[in-house]
Amino acid sequence: MFDKIQQGKKLLEMRQQAKQMQSMLADVTESVEKDNVKVKVSADQKVLYIEIDGERNEALEKAINEAFKNVQKKAAQKMMEDGGGLSALLGGMK
Repeated sequence: MFDKIQQGKKLLEMRQQAKQMQSMLADVTESVEKDNVKVKVSADQKVLYIEIDGERNEALEKAINEAFKNVQKKAAQKMMEDGGGLSALLGGMK
């Protein structure tokens, strides 16, 4: 039972660390302007804005952000199926 409590504590610590890292990455941004297109993204893989010919294109922003979210879920699922992810990290905690 003690091992389960330790595993739970470790999971909470890892989750807090992941949230801190994600918050730090959200603060890192990059803006690029090519021709009549301006794009600003964050290091946590979010499109903050897209401007084409001086007009913001929120539909394109939302579509790209949704695609990133979906592919991140698929990648996490693939890692879990292949024995990676948290289950691999916790394997040594038995």
